[in-house]
Order: sequence, then C-alpha cells, then structure tokens
Amino acid sequence: MSAAARSEPESPAAWTRLVVSLALSTIGGVGMWAVVVALPSVQQDFSVARGDASLPYTMTMIAFGAGSLLMGRLADRFGIVVPVVVGTLAIALGYTAAALSPHLAAYATAHCLIGFGSSATFAPLLAHTSLWFDRRRGLAIGIFASGNYLAGAVWPPVVQHFIQTAGWRDTFFGLGAFVALTMLPLALLLRRPPPAHDASASADSRAGPETPAALGLSSRALQTLLVVAGVSCCVAMSMPQVHIVAYCSDLGYGPARGAQMLSLMLACGIVSRLTFGVVCDRIGGLRTLLLGAGLQSVALFMFLPFDGVVSLYLVSAMFGLFQGGIVPSYAIIVREYFPPAEAGARVGLVITATLLGMALGGWMSGVIFDMTGSYKAAFVNGILFNLVNVWIAAWLLRQSSLRMAAA
Repeated sequence: MSAAARSEPESPAAWTRLVVSLALSTIGGVGMWAVVVALPSVQQDFSVARGDASLPYTMTMIAFGAGSLLMGRLADRFGIVVPVVVGTLAIALGYTAAALSPHLAAYATAHCLIGFGSSATFAPLLAHTSLWFDRRRGLAIGIFASGNYLAGAVWPPVVQHFIQTAGWRDTFFGLGAFVALTMLPLALLLRRPPPAHDASASADSRAGPETPAALGLSSRALQTLLVVAGVSCCVAMSMPQVHIVAYCSDLGYGPARGAQMLSLMLACGIVSRLTFGVVCDRIGGLRTLLLGAGLQSVALFMFLPFDGVVSLYLVSAMFGLFQGGIVPSYAIIVREYFPPAEAGARVGLVITATLLGMALGGWMSGVIFDMTGSYKAAFVNGILFNLVNVWIAAWLLRQSSLRMAAA
C-alpha cells in the first residue's frame, strides 16, 4: 500500500490513529477525575470547608477550557504531536506539584497545570481525528468522545484504591510518572500528517444544507446560544459527577461506594455517547440536544427522592445513560449550521463553554452544600440550569420548524 493510500480517510492508518487517540484521551483524562475522588481526603488533610475543597476541581476545568483554545492553535500550527507532548509534561509536573503541596492554595494552583495539560487530550485530538474521516466521521467522533468517560470509568476505582492503601500524595506521584511513561511514546505514533483537504472547497462549502439564517439568527447569535446552552447543561451535569463521592461519604456509604457509582455513571456514559451518535445521524443535532437535555433533567430529579445505596447505583447508571450525548451534539450542530472551515474554532468555543460550566457547577454545588448542609438544594440548582438548556434547544428546534413551514 502506498504512503498516500495509507493516509487516506477511513484507511487502516486512520483507524489506528483513532485507537491511539482514544488511548491518549483515556490516560490523559485522569486529570478530570482524580481530583474528584481525592476531594474527601484532601478536605480532611487541609482541614477546609467543602466549597473550598471543591475549588481545585473548578481550577482544573477552567484551565482545561483555556488550554483547549491554546492547544488547538498549537495543533494547527505545529501538528498534533506538539500539544500532546506539552500536555503530557504539564500533567506529570502538575501531579508532582500537587503531591508536594503544603496547603490548599498550592494544591489548587497545581491543578491549573493538570487541567491545562489534560486539555491536549480532548478538543485538539477531536479535531485531528475528524480530519481522518469523511463517511464515518460521526462514528469516529462518538468513539473518540467516549474517551473521557472511559477515563471516568477506569480511573476513579483505581485512584480510590491507591488513596486508601498509599495515601493521596503518593498516589499523585504515581499518576505523574505513569502519564509520562505511557503518553509520550503514544504521542510519537501520531507524527504522520492528516490527509490533504481542498482548503478552497472547504471554505466555500457547508457540511449540511442549513445556515444560522435558517433559524432566523446571525452566526454570532447562534454561537452565543450554543455557548449559553453548553454552560447550563454542564453546570447541571457537574453536580453528580463532581460530588457523588462526597455525597456517599455524607450518607455513610463511604467514598469507595461513591467512586464505584462514579465509575458506573461514566461507563454508562460511554454507551450513551455511542448510542446518541447513531441517533444524531438519524434525527439531527438539535433534536438530539433536546432529547439528551430533557432526559438529563429526569435523571437529576431522581436523585431528590432516592438516596438509598441501591437506588443511588441505579440512578447513577440512569444519569450516565441519559446525558452522554449532549456535548457531542454541539459539534454536530456546528457542522450542520456553519462552514467546515469554521468548525474547529466554533466547536472549541462551545467545548470550552461546557468545561466552564463544569467548573462553575462543581464550585456552586460545594458552596450550596456549605450554606444548607445538604446536597438537595444543589440538585435543584442543577435542574434549574438544565432547564435553560432544554429551553434553548426547544426554541431553536421551533425556529427551524417555523422556517421550514414558511418555506
């Protein structure tokens, strides 16, 4: 097989790169989940309030969002290997610094470095993967996007085990070493440039027949609504994902149970992302967003009346199955309503908004807990934010239907 053939979309090389990218996303995704599992131990070690102990997660997600934009620019200019290597070194240094932190402020600062490094394993690799697929791009995006949920399924029980046996500081030292030893060799497998694309054609054509004008909106207005929707959905999404371990500890079930529930939730999220990817190909991005946001509201509501250990396992699984398709649907909406030449920047902006929503929601839930002494109000807060996302998706879909009827 010639070198050109090996570099074509949907070639064996493309699928190999998808597997490598998925592995990088799964390993690098530890930066999003280790801080959640370590929250009760860190709170006890530093003798701080729950809201203060939640701040490092917030710093991680803010740095993840900001890093997504910078890492994307590095990938566009120098290729995907450079941001992945930079991100790997940042994660390794961040975990080393966190393990040596004498107080919460230093610990939170170290997580800025971890979040920045972890950003290289999502948005830049997502954009890079999409360049290697045409006909099966949706499937490829769905597979890759499940990487951070796969990380959430794998890492929490592993991290919790080592925290229990060795302490959170030694666990963080080990994470830094493991990331460096595994991710750097994998990054070198991505050196081949992606298939050549016709830049002029990409600039003048659209992935779908629609434009923002088909919704009666300008490009800026549609982008703004997607950003607001991204923040709102992920404020809601962060409540169970960030605080389920602490919630189980407060109920007397122990952090190990919480880590298992988080792992189950995110394992079901993998199934959700793949399933919603197929659904999205059939009904479109807007309908998928509305469906996922509506189901997420149902799952969040189920946390209010049920707090038994068995019921929490079931509701955690339900939440994972219901919400996994929301974030990928934003990428599909962008591809449906904006030119391909703008997709990278616009998808990156919406993903950054979702990460800021996770950061805001994780911090807000801790503060609400400190104010009320219960997570009930925090779940209600998440439901209210999620209803904003439901309203935006429903309004955009209604605008689309009205315009089609008028035409």
